[in-house]
Amino acid sequence: MVSTALLRLRGVVKKFGDFTALDNIGLDIHEGEFFTIVGPSGSGKSTLIRLLVGMDDVTDGEIWLRDDRIDGTPANLRPTCMVFQSLALFPHMTVGQNIEFPLKLRKVAPAARRARAEELLELLRLPQSYYDKRISQCSGGERQRVALARALAFDPEILFFDEPLSALDYRLRKTLEKELKDLHARTGKTFVYITHSLEEAMVMSDRIAIMKAGRFEQIAVADEIYSTPVSRFVAEFMGEVNLFPVAARNGGLHSAALQIAPGATLDGVGDDDNGLLMVRPEYMRIADSATPFDFMLGGVLHGEYALGSRIQYEIETPEGMVTVEKLREDRFDIREGQDVTVGFNAANTHFIRDAS
Repeated sequence: MVSTALLRLRGVVKKFGDFTALDNIGLDIHEGEFFTIVGPSGSGKSTLIRLLVGMDDVTDGEIWLRDDRIDGTPANLRPTCMVFQSLALFPHMTVGQNIEFPLKLRKVAPAARRARAEELLELLRLPQSYYDKRISQCSGGERQRVALARALAFDPEILFFDEPLSALDYRLRKTLEKELKDLHARTGKTFVYITHSLEEAMVMSDRIAIMKAGRFEQIAVADEIYSTPVSRFVAEFMGEVNLFPVAARNGGLHSAALQIAPGATLDGVGDDDNGLLMVRPEYMRIADSATPFDFMLGGVLHGEYALGSRIQYEIETPEGMVTVEKLREDRFDIREGQDVTVGFNAANTHFIRDAS
């Protein structure tokens, strides 16, 4: 990925009456990047992508594509294309006719249109015989590939995706996630993708932006957001997590929830800091007397749940439910209702000063 900012947003605001859907958005998307916007329903991600493709107008702010300001440019004059959740294919047309449709609008000669369609069929790994196949005869995965081929026929600078995999079954969705990532690498195009699925975002993206209430909470690579979230919202949004209130006072750490080993410290945490100590379930352990931990708390095993290759344990403690996770082959020998002690070490934690 190169560092050139292809798409730049500066102070972008979108209001619907008195409601502010997007609040002073600033963003740089790099050329050749796979950039994913994730957030709960109502966070503003769909509104944002509609502004980027020109389907809605900004209330305030600027959108730049390289050196050209495009927030006043109609959608049909922007070098961008959108792949919708509904795909918006023409069921009465063949696969080839669907792919060629944008080229036909541009009055490209029939022979050149067909050559481009066949080239895109190969790129999307569809047989050349599909050129004459009806869309109504295609499977869900094949329709997704045709929609991608049609979008690429525009030869856009940026492809926008509005939750295109959300209606597919799990197995097909996982296959197409990998194919989209591979297609991105093979085309070198800039992809901007919105989804509510963290799995999709983690598998495919160069960077992820987490949205909340019309603003970005955090923009970073997936591993950074997962390991060092900037807020409680991001920590909880990025998967299972355990959070414990902690305060630093007089050179030591204090917590009503945790037993803290003498001398235990947290990097970057100074006196008078208050916040949440975050630890992901895979770093939690069922403690025994022979293994020291920096932090421990007692509880009762509430339940054990098989999650494919992993086993998840829920421990009921005075401070609420705590989640512990292990590989199936390393499962703990404990029973529901058994008293247990849970432990973890400072090296596997992250301190969040935002305790909201």
